[in-house]
Amino acid sequence: MNVETYPDPAALGAAAAAAAAESLRGLIQAQGSARMVLAAAPSQLHTLAALSVAEGIDWSRVEAFHMDEYVGLPPETEQRFGGWLRRHFTDKVRLHVIDPDGGADPAPEAARYAELVTAAPIDMVLAGIGVNGHLAFNEPPADFTTSDVVQVVALDDTSRMQQVDEGLFPELDSVPTHAWTLTVPFLLSAREIFCMVSGAAKREAVRRTLAGPVDPAVPATALHTHPRTRLFVDQEASR
Repeated sequence: MNVETYPDPAALGAAAAAAAAESLRGLIQAQGSARMVLAAAPSQLHTLAALSVAEGIDWSRVEAFHMDEYVGLPPETEQRFGGWLRRHFTDKVRLHVIDPDGGADPAPEAARYAELVTAAPIDMVLAGIGVNGHLAFNEPPADFTTSDVVQVVALDDTSRMQQVDEGLFPELDSVPTHAWTLTVPFLLSAREIFCMVSGAAKREAVRRTLAGPVDPAVPATALHTHPRTRLFVDQEASR
């Protein structure tokens, strides 16, 4: 895994966006289109902002998917990840979202989204790492061998508290307890992965990801098995 360190989140985001933009331009030139999976989180803001204004990308040729979504949030809730990406990323991209409005049973929506996201290969994943080392909402211990594309998972309290600490929810009780997530094996099926991590709260997760063996207890260690992963960290996350 190639690791690049930058002084602050803005510099990290600019570098990651430049790398992703270069790849997207090449993909569109070579194959006429590109498909990407996006994380929706504050740690991705600088990257998404810079990527959305990068020159030379024909966004009409790009399909985008988000990697996870809360179960049980009403349609108008601003914390829904699909809406978050529509607010913080370019509106020129064809964004496919997990729809929490399909009824009380989340399984049919998992199947629908799995069919949609597997219609063609994924070229690029823009990811982050959670404070507990999760990748998307694959909580520890993550399933590294599943053949599922989308799973409905229970969120552990560390992940739920991260949402409060990042200002996305007012208190723990307001954070949903379950979510849809793209699985680790599916994310690793992408052609290349760009992972952006910033802030002191992520320092231990970054340390465990880089230092430890591939271990379901630290889901992000699965990135070591991917031949084209670039990890972008800022100094606060890497100390």
